Amino acid sequence: MSSRTPPLSRSGLRGPHPRWIGAGLVSARRGVGFGALMLAGAALLLALAAPLLLATFAAVRLVRRSAGQQAFAAAAPGPGGGVIHSSAARVGEWLPRQLLLSGLVLVAATAVWLLLAPAILLLIRQLAIQTRWLSGEWCGIRIADPYRPARAGDREVSLRGLRRRLADPATGRDVGWLAVNVGGGWVVAVLPAGLIAGGLVGFLGAVAQPRGGHSYPGHSPFILLVLGGGGLIALGLGIAPGMLTAYGMLARRMLGPASQAELALRVRHLAETRSEAIDTGAAEIRRIERDLHDGAQARLVAMGMTLDAAGGLIDSNPAAARALLLEARDTSAKALAELRDLVRGVHPPVLADRGLGDAVRALALDSPLRAGLAGDLPGRLPAPVESAAYFAVSELLANVSKHARATQVWIDIRYADGMLRVGVSDDGQGGADASRGTGLRGIERRAAAFDGVLALSSPPGGPTAVTMEIPCALSSLKTSSC
Repeated sequence: MSSRTPPLSRSGLRGPHPRWIGAGLVSARRGVGFGALMLAGAALLLALAAPLLLATFAAVRLVRRSAGQQAFAAAAPGPGGGVIHSSAARVGEWLPRQLLLSGLVLVAATAVWLLLAPAILLLIRQLAIQTRWLSGEWCGIRIADPYRPARAGDREVSLRGLRRRLADPATGRDVGWLAVNVGGGWVVAVLPAGLIAGGLVGFLGAVAQPRGGHSYPGHSPFILLVLGGGGLIALGLGIAPGMLTAYGMLARRMLGPASQAELALRVRHLAETRSEAIDTGAAEIRRIERDLHDGAQARLVAMGMTLDAAGGLIDSNPAAARALLLEARDTSAKALAELRDLVRGVHPPVLADRGLGDAVRALALDSPLRAGLAGDLPGRLPAPVESAAYFAVSELLANVSKHARATQVWIDIRYADGMLRVGVSDDGQGGADASRGTGLRGIERRAAAFDGVLALSSPPGGPTAVTMEIPCALSSLKTSSC
C-alpha cells in the first residue's frame, strides 16, 4: 500500500472524491438508456399484437352495440307488439352487416400485418441484439448469441426468413423478453434514476419555499424536504450499480440461449472449427508440397545432374569435374538449409525442445524491431497449444513489421487460472481490422480450434494490442526459464 497521503480536496477534506457517487451516476444513466429501449420494445410489442387487439376491440364493440340494439327493441312501446317486432327485425338485419364489415376490416388488417410482420420481427431481433450487447458493455454480463445460423439464400425480410425466425426458439424468447421488460422489468433499471430525480425535486422544493411564516429554514417542512431529498439521492446512487447488474442478469435469463440452444451452438461451433482445422491442415500440406517441389526437390535434382556431369568429366577433365563437384556441394548445402527452414516452419525444433517461452524469445531476437518479452509459464503446455501460440506470435510479429510502421513491440505470455494469455502490442499507426485481412483471421481460427478467443484493439493512430486466450492445462514442468 502506498504511504503517500491523498491531496486536499476543494472542500478541505482529505481523500479522493467518493467513487460510489460516480459509479451510481453512470449506472443510473445507463438504466435510463435501458428504459429508452423499453419504450421502443413497447412500440414493437404493440405492433406485433395489433391484429389480436383489433379483433378484441371489434368483438367488444360489436357485442356492446348488439346488446344496446336488443335492449332498445325490448323497451320499444306499441300496441300488440308490432313496434317491438319491427325493432327486432331491424336488429336481425343490422347484426349480419356489422359482422361482415368487422370481418372485412379484420381480414384487411391481418393482411397488412402479415406483410409487416417480417420487418417487425427483424426489429425485435435487432433490439434484442442491442440489449445483449449493452448488457455486456454496461452491466458486465455477457449474453451469448442464441440464434440458429441463417441458411444460404435466406433474406431477412421474406416469407421463408419469417418462417425460420418463427421456428427459432430464440424468437419466442425475444418476444417474451419484450413482454417482461414492458410489464415491469424496466423498473429495475430506471428505479435508481427515479429516486435521484425525486431527491432533486425535494431539494428544489425546499429551495423554492417562500421565506416567511413557518416555511423558512429551520422549521420542519424545509428540514424534511432536504433530508428526504438527500436520502432519496443517496439511496438511488447506492443501489444503481446493483440494480443495473440485476437487470443484466434478468436479460441474460430471458435472452440467453436455452440448454438445447446452447448445445446446438456448441455443435455448430465444433463443426465450424473442425471444418476450418481441416481446411487449414489441407492448405498446410499443399504449402509443404509446393515448397518441397519448388525448393529442395529442384536443388536435389540439379545436384544429381551435376554429379552425373562430373562423373563424365572426371577422366578427361579433372579440373572441370572438381568444379562441378564443388557446385554440387553448394547445392546440397542450400537444399539442406531449405529443408531445415521447412521443418522449422512445420514445427520449430526450439519449440519442441525448450517450450513456448524460449521459442518466442527466439522470434523476438530475430525481429527487425525492438522487442520486449515478459512471460510467466510455470510448466510446459500441450504441444498443439504451444504450436498454435507460437505461430500466432510469429504471424503477429510479421504483421507489425510489414504494416504497422512501429518502432517497438511488446510480447507478454502468461498462464493463470487454466488459461494461456498471449499479448502482442506495438506503437505503430493502428487501424488493424481482422475483417480486411487473412492474417488475423487465421490466428482467430487457430485459437477457435482450442475454444480460444482473439481480442483486437487498434484505433486509428495506434497503438495496436492483440490478446489471444486459450484454455489449456500444463502438461509438465518446464525445463528452461522464460
